Amino acid sequence: MKKVVLAFSGGLDTSFCCIYLSKELGLDIHSVVVNTGGFSAEELQTIEKRAYELGVTSHTTIDETENYYRDTIKYLIFGNVLKNGTYPLSVSAERVCQATAIANYAKKIGTNCVAHGSTGAGNDQVRFDMILQTLIPGVEIITPIRDLKLSREQEIDYLNKHGVEINAEKAKYSINKGLWGTSVGGAETLTSNQYLPESAWPTQVTSEEPQTITIDFVKGEPVALNGKNIGSVAVIQQLQDLSQPYGIGRDIHVGDTIIGIKGRVGFEAAGPLILIKAHHTLEKHTLTKWQLSWKDQLSGFYGNYMHEGQMHDPVMRDMEAFLTSSQDTVTGRVIVELHPYRFVIVGIESEHDLMSNKFGTYGEMNEGYTGDDVKGFTKIFGNQTSIWHKVNKG
Repeated sequence: MKKVVLAFSGGLDTSFCCIYLSKELGLDIHSVVVNTGGFSAEELQTIEKRAYELGVTSHTTIDETENYYRDTIKYLIFGNVLKNGTYPLSVSAERVCQATAIANYAKKIGTNCVAHGSTGAGNDQVRFDMILQTLIPGVEIITPIRDLKLSREQEIDYLNKHGVEINAEKAKYSINKGLWGTSVGGAETLTSNQYLPESAWPTQVTSEEPQTITIDFVKGEPVALNGKNIGSVAVIQQLQDLSQPYGIGRDIHVGDTIIGIKGRVGFEAAGPLILIKAHHTLEKHTLTKWQLSWKDQLSGFYGNYMHEGQMHDPVMRDMEAFLTSSQDTVTGRVIVELHPYRFVIVGIESEHDLMSNKFGTYGEMNEGYTGDDVKGFTKIFGNQTSIWHKVNKG
């Protein structure tokens, strides 16, 4: 019997794939869930139980949370990456990590046949296919939902016919939770003029009293929350737990898909958004204007290329080297206030702060130059523009 590795989450799409691959194609299914920080131990046990109930031969859990941070999220923080100024690439980055882990697992168990539950309309199909083809040359990729052009209703009907009960109300929304945020897709995100209802958001708003928190960064990496050194992954997780109940970080991202159509997806990502804004504020105090300028340009490309699944292009390593180098002085503490549905960056404390009053106070007094220095500088700085106007405007 032919062996296939199935990228599995326990949701509607991958449950359908389990039954279809077994009943219709007669394949020997080895399911794999790649945990990128979105599952608890109890949830992973439930997913494993479901996989075996659906008839898989084996099921494996691969914990990629630390690798996900080290290889991907770290650079999104360094680059302050928000696609279209909004979206922290919660799913894009996660899929790159998951597809890579799936490819490595397929090599480990000795098969070049992989199945995944992507549809034919989104970005995930491209990310998975491209990474699998890169890391497992000659791989056979099976995508039942894409190939059969199935709606979620058709998947539910098929599973019910094969004795698999699916809660249709719960299946209305596709929810993907990971270390770097949670995405939410449903009927509303298929339109251009509807917002997700309160009930669709995975975390309900329960915190109302404002609170002040601190985040410590060392060379651009978040290492401490409220003065406790707990490591970067724990900072992200605990910051998410603290801030998500305020309803912070909810939005709908509208973007251009890899295949050329527009798409919308809801997301809640309080932790990532706060971290990126806090990190960027610290950078504005500790980096020079040209460091910031070049970082902005490079980071935009880096984020877009990652979004498109091109993480294994060697140019990404080149850009990561630049981003890492830029973080040498990005060390300090950022003070943040949390409020219902919003947060405020209060300020920073850093020994690398270039706003040091030893050199002057903006708009009031300076210590590094005189008024005569400014007069001469201004004349030279505007010299070419002055010449152009004299030549062309008389």
